[in-house]
Amino acid sequence: MTASGEQGRVTIRQVAEHAGVSEAAVSYALNGRPGVSEQTRARVLAAARELGWAPNIAARSLGTAKANAVGMVLVRPPRVMVVDSFLTQMLSGVEAELNRNDVALVLHLVDDFAGTIDVYRRWYAGRHVDGVIMTDLRHADPRPAALREIGLPAAVIGGGDPGGDPAVDGLDLTGLSSVDADTAGTAQGIVNYLRALRHRTIFRVAGPRELLHTVQRDAAYTAAVAAAGDIEYRCVYTNYGAADGMRATRELLSLTEPPTALVFDNDVMAAASLKVAHEMGLSVPGDFSVVAWDDSDLCQITVPEITAVVQVPALQAELTARALLTAIGGGGPTRLTLPPGTLTARESTRPPRPR
Repeated sequence: MTASGEQGRVTIRQVAEHAGVSEAAVSYALNGRPGVSEQTRARVLAAARELGWAPNIAARSLGTAKANAVGMVLVRPPRVMVVDSFLTQMLSGVEAELNRNDVALVLHLVDDFAGTIDVYRRWYAGRHVDGVIMTDLRHADPRPAALREIGLPAAVIGGGDPGGDPAVDGLDLTGLSSVDADTAGTAQGIVNYLRALRHRTIFRVAGPRELLHTVQRDAAYTAAVAAAGDIEYRCVYTNYGAADGMRATRELLSLTEPPTALVFDNDVMAAASLKVAHEMGLSVPGDFSVVAWDDSDLCQITVPEITAVVQVPALQAELTARALLTAIGGGGPTRLTLPPGTLTARESTRPPRPR
């Protein structure tokens, strides 16, 4: 029986023993590198064929100093993965680009944001990944500086260029690639649309306050409302979940002067607001209009269908993965900003009733 019939995958060591050469010689021979004679190379290749050896990431890493893998650490419980449409689209975009380049994605979920840097250090020490993709940047996020210290190339989905904005002081993306969306343009489009429908009380149910893209949207909405000049605006923060979104919706609709329009930072909370409306004896869009920042199938199967911003998270993530592969290959950092999302008007918005 050959080694291929024994337990486990055939290793470089087994091939070396079978050919009577060192493991380094096997690596040189199998990867087509100089350093061994043609006679030794032929003997190694013959031994590999006889044993049924097949390359794996570890063997390839020995010959090329690359893992041919990219890592992502997400601060999310696993159960969230099945309801977060933006996240699933984002991962599909990353995978699309990596698959085209025969690069694996190593995905790691953590409950605590502080644990992400420890994962990066373990990955680097074990040569498990060649670079990492980051998302959900935070104010004064320590990860970019840590990755520069560790020596891992990185690219950011979102983040943009801090450019001295005091709201994001302490965040230095020097040397990192990023692909962002035009947050200001998207917020301006939402506010202009609702104002054209004669809404003058527009409240927002936002995501976590500590996330950089929440800070960016805060600034974008504030600027859009200021430009309009005649709109009352208020914001409450949530964890993006349906239950938290429902709590915030009840809070805002219970005010003495409730909003005529609610804008939500994701599709899940926008859909959950319809349940709150039903429980409170209200109707959408009769008593208040609803707009979601992220469009998805969920927005199109609710009753009423929800007006939403059509974005391209898969393309944004795909371009980020491409930028990271360029950096891993020795290229410089890439900084891109995609156009604003397109607002698709549906049944959940109409002019407010006179009060």
